This record gives sequence, structure tokens and C-alpha cells, in this order.
Amino acid sequence: MASMRTKKLGLFFAFGLAGLLAGIGIIALTIDIMEKKQEGKKPFYRVVELTEETVDPAIWGKNFPLQYDSYLKTVDQVRTKYGGSEAVPRAPTEADPRSVVAQSRLDEDPRLKTMWAGYPFSVDFREERGHFHMLTDQIFTQRQQAAKQPGTCIHCHGSVYVPYKKLGDGDLIKGFEKMNQMPFTEAVKHVSHPVSCIDCHDSQTMQLRVTRPGFMEGIKKVKALEGKLDFDVNRDATHQEKRTFVCAQCHVEYYFKGPEKRLTYPWEKGLKATDILANYQENGHKDWFHAETGAPVLKAQHPEFEMYSQGVHARSGVSCTDCHMPYIREGAMKISDHHVRSPLLNINRACQTCHRSSEADLRAKVDVIQTNTFNLRNTAMNALIDLIKDIKVAKANGTGEMTLKEAQNHQRQAQFLLDFVEAENSMGFHAPQEAMRVLGESIDQSRKGQNVLNGK
Repeated sequence: MASMRTKKLGLFFAFGLAGLLAGIGIIALTIDIMEKKQEGKKPFYRVVELTEETVDPAIWGKNFPLQYDSYLKTVDQVRTKYGGSEAVPRAPTEADPRSVVAQSRLDEDPRLKTMWAGYPFSVDFREERGHFHMLTDQIFTQRQQAAKQPGTCIHCHGSVYVPYKKLGDGDLIKGFEKMNQMPFTEAVKHVSHPVSCIDCHDSQTMQLRVTRPGFMEGIKKVKALEGKLDFDVNRDATHQEKRTFVCAQCHVEYYFKGPEKRLTYPWEKGLKATDILANYQENGHKDWFHAETGAPVLKAQHPEFEMYSQGVHARSGVSCTDCHMPYIREGAMKISDHHVRSPLLNINRACQTCHRSSEADLRAKVDVIQTNTFNLRNTAMNALIDLIKDIKVAKANGTGEMTLKEAQNHQRQAQFLLDFVEAENSMGFHAPQEAMRVLGESIDQSRKGQNVLNGK
């Protein structure tokens, strides 16, 4: 009997202890859930006060350490098959203190020197590096020695919101116009950081915003074509649109307008490469006279926004940040990854959130698109180089001025369309069908130029 009582007492204590432990577990879980809910409601802690003059991202990083830590990773150099940069060591000099640069695109494809003959890009053109390097690489590129660049270039290579405000006595546009007219060497003295938090976020509310006047004015043209007059990007754009527009402030085609070198986005007729070319054909803008043919030619810049806008991701409402800055979870907090990079280096978060395929399958699909684009790009490049050679021969043989001008005009168009895809940093992925169409148009322009010279 005593044994039975002992067993019952033991069971009682065992169940009691189990219940107590379960209760403690439930209480701990409840506290953890409540803490995480509070953590999620308050995604940052105000360690320092931020103002509309706080440019240094390290100061913002005191309040937003997770975002800042990921931003610092943009110093990384990782190459994909058709983009990214390898770390190439170099001996620092007094004129250029960099000990590492990206590989030269001119060495990879010497035909680019012919395409850009007489323009600074034929002297120095390297693979793009991350945001951390965007200012120093612009300061120390050999293109600075090849030509006197204007202060306009700072618009997309430095944190300009505060400098523009100061130069314009509080007026962003006036400060923008003042810096445009400065020599680059003078303008860069006003800038101390590459792109910073303040360029994309309101310092008090943290809301996304556009701070680049070039884009403010350019997107107003695009929206006017859609019937939306007097569009103010910070007032009228949706949050999801801003998740693209903050990137599109700089990842665009542009030109320097007039002697004041005013940065202008050529979107009066639309965002397609052929729309932009038609605008240039109408306003007569040229970037330089080609050194070998004399043609008044154009240099496309980095039209990622324009190409993306023609693709399925844009039509589906997917923003730039969805793929290049996908959300990550840190505890209960969901933040955007500020390690801006190719989605191919982050397929799990960048792609598989929407696409239920394996990483290998997704990578293979991208490879097909980019390889097809690259192959047609090479065909278009060969066609352009052949046209340039033929124009040179025609000039040497005394071909008539009218014939030469017509052939040069075809070179101008072929070259811009090819360069539009060449300068766009997705190797066709942002809009595969559009990229192939543009390259096809380029090949056709080169063929037409040769036919003119052949009397056809």
C-alpha cells in the first residue's frame, strides 16, 4: 500500500512539474511574442537625431545598424557571367590612391575603342562596382584627364541633396543648376559621400523620396504622355512606384543640355530606346564627332530604368528594390537588404519569393536570355565596326558629302541603339524582347549605312 501511495505521489509531482514547466514555457513564449510584436512595431531606436543636413551614412547607421551594415557590403566585388567586377590590384599613386579597380571593358572588347573613338570612354571604361565606390571611381577615372567633365556628373555619383540645398540657399533646383555649370573638379569639393541614406529617405519620417532634380523633371514628361499633367513624383507617386523611382533617379539615359550643361532626361517622346533616339534626332543633340568617321554621334549611358520599363517585371508591378534589395528578416523586423547587387547573387531572396523553381533552373533561364542577347550584341557590334570602316574608306576615296552625311546618320543611329543595350547593365534580362528588338534595329541601321555607300 505504501508503495502504491508513493507511486501516486510521484506521478502527482511529475504531472505537477510538467504542468509547471509547460506553464513557464507558455509564459516565456507569450513574452517572446509580445517582445517581437513590439520590436516589429518599432523597427529602429533613435540613438542620434537626424536632420535634413545629416549626410554621413555612418550617423544614420547608429539608428539603422542593420541597413547600414548591409550597405557597407557594397564594397564587395563579385562577378557574374555577364556583369559585376573582379578585383584588379593596382599600384596606388599620388594622382590615384586606389589599390583595387574593376577590370577594363576595353581590354575585354577592343571594338569598344572603335565605337567610341574620340570620346573619353575610349580611354577608360571599366566594369561597374558597388555604390560604395561610385564617387571615388568617378573622381579617379582616366576620363577626367581625357576631357574636362562638368559638375553635372556629380548628380549621380555623390550625395548631392544637401550640397544642392546649400548652393541654392534652400532651393534644390537652383543649387542643381549652379553645380551643373561648375567644372567637375570644383563641384566635387562640395560632396563628401557617395549615395547616402538622405538621398532616398526623409530624415524625419524615413519615407522614400526622390531628391534628384533630373528625375523629377524627367518623370513629369513621361507621366504627361500618360495624361497625368503636373506630376510631382514625391506627392503623386505610390509607395511601390517610389521603390523603383529612388533607383531610377540615376540608372537612366541622360544628356547635358546647352552651354550650362543642364542635366536632362530625354523622355519627351517616351522611354523606349527608339523614342529617345527620335528625340535626339529631332533636337540635334550630339555628344561628340566620331574621330574616324566625323559622324555626330551619341553615347548612351546606363538606361536600366528605361529598359526595365519595357519588361514583364515592370508590367507586373515589381520594383527595382524587390529584386536588388529584397526584404530580409532580422528577428521580428523585416528590412530591405541594402547590399544592392545582382539578383543572381541572391536568388533565394530575390527570385524565389515569386518563382517556385530551383536556383539551378532560374539561373539557367537567365543564362539563356543573357547569352542570346550577348550573341546578338556581338553581331550588332561587328555590323557597326564594318560600317565605320566603310565610311573611312569612302572618305578617303572622296565620296560625296551628301552620301557621307547619310551614312554617318545611319552610324549615329546604329551606334546609339547598340550602345543602349551595351550600357544597360542587365545584358537584356530587364526586357529580353525589347533588347533583341533594339539590337535588330541597330543591325538594320548599319546595313542601311553600307547600302548608302554602295549606291543602293
